[in-house]
Amino acid sequence: MFHIFPDTSSIAEYVSAALIDKIKSKPGVVLGAATGGTMEPIYARFVQQAHQERLDLSQLISFNLDEYVGLGADHPKSYAAYMREHLFNYLGFNESRHHLPDGQAKNLEEHCVEYSAKVQQHGGIDLQLLGVGSNGHIGFNEPGTAFDSRCHVVQLSERTRIDNSRFFAKNAIVPASAITMGLQDIMDAREILLIATGESKAPILAEYYQNDITEAIPFTVLKRHPNVKIIVDEAAASLLPDSVCKRTIEAYV
Repeated sequence: MFHIFPDTSSIAEYVSAALIDKIKSKPGVVLGAATGGTMEPIYARFVQQAHQERLDLSQLISFNLDEYVGLGADHPKSYAAYMREHLFNYLGFNESRHHLPDGQAKNLEEHCVEYSAKVQQHGGIDLQLLGVGSNGHIGFNEPGTAFDSRCHVVQLSERTRIDNSRFFAKNAIVPASAITMGLQDIMDAREILLIATGESKAPILAEYYQNDITEAIPFTVLKRHPNVKIIVDEAAASLLPDSVCKRTIEAYV
């Protein structure tokens, strides 16, 4: 079932409320954090709502999905910079409790093993936020990634690099590789919210609906997860049959 909202603002309201409810019920919740344009209105609304409610975030733990290889945390296009710009700079987070892959790690393979292990040492992820790429990738797990994969270095597809070029300056070179949590790391999360917005995501959502579970479309593995919600706006849902769409008019329904 796809949960359909009228627009991105209503999705942001819903997901922000879900995050706040989770934090109130478990202040030390382990959050799997995603990045990208889809998450920006969600984080913006969460910052507003957390301020309004004076939410204590000092015990929250987070693990980011991915990072570009070669970009340090101070690089303006790193995902570490993204998290500061859209979330960490505005609320009372405990910096030591927030974890991101190190794109400049000296030994990338060893770092990946340690990153997966650190997630497990914290008891696993309670709530994982996800976006989806136009080729079906989640995190940076490109088509063909094994479903049992753990954190690893991936060579980014041409499609992914083209899609992500909009976040870089004109004529800038988009990094060719990234560190990403593996599909098994993602599937180990106790709850998953995948958010897709905009007409450009409609074809891959239709493929998800029409196909069986296949490594050729990485996010189809979510069909095996017992507690996942796919949250989309009307534009992204435009190629889905009404029979699999649950439309939500009000954010809190």
